[in-house]
Amino acid sequence: MRTLRIGLTGGTGAGKTQALKEFGRLGAATVSSDAVARDVVRPGRPAYREIVAAFGASVLGAGGRLDRRKLGEKVFSSPRLRRRLERITHPEILREMERRLKRVRPGAVVVADVPLLFEGGHQRRFDAVIFVSAPAALRAARVMRRDGLSRGQALRRMSAQWPERRKAALADVVIANAGSRKKFLTAVREYHKALTLIAAGGVRSPE
Repeated sequence: MRTLRIGLTGGTGAGKTQALKEFGRLGAATVSSDAVARDVVRPGRPAYREIVAAFGASVLGAGGRLDRRKLGEKVFSSPRLRRRLERITHPEILREMERRLKRVRPGAVVVADVPLLFEGGHQRRFDAVIFVSAPAALRAARVMRRDGLSRGQALRRMSAQWPERRKAALADVVIANAGSRKKFLTAVREYHKALTLIAAGGVRSPE
C-alpha cells in the first residue's frame, strides 16, 4: 500500500482552507502550507533571520515575531520584493511539507494545501491535483473580509497568481465554490469517497 498524495490549490479566497478542513474532518491526513509557512518563519529559524535581514525590523510585531500584514503590504506592492520573499521562504516551506507528507502512514489519503502549486511547478509532487474555483468578484470580497484589506489590496494579491482558467486546465479535478457552503462541502465529500477508493486500489483515478 502506498500513500495517495493530493495537491489542493486555488486562487486566494477560493476556499482551499475550508476544503482542507473538510478533508481532514472526513479522515484524510492533511498538510496546511499556511501552518508550515508560519512555522518556518518563527524567531530563530533560518528563514526568519533572512527575512529580517532583507526587509528590516519594520516587518516585526510584538515579541519580535513577523507581522504578516506588514510584510504582505511590502511584498504585494512590489513584484521584485515578492520574488525576494519567495526565494527565502519557498525552499524551507517545501522541505518541511515534504517531511510532513513522508510521515503519513502508507495507504492513507493525504491532502496538501499549496496556494502556488502550478506557479511553482509542484504538481509533480502529487498523484493528482484538486483545484478550488470561484469567481474573481467573490474571491475579492472574501479576501477583503478575511484580511481586512481594501479592494485594491485584494486585487493586487489576486493578480500575483495565475488566472483561474489556466490553473483549472491543468488540474485533475475542479471543485466550484460559487454557491452555497453546503453544496461545496458535499462536492468535497464525494471526492473524498473517490480518493479513498483509489487509495484502497478500488479504482484507477478520480473523474
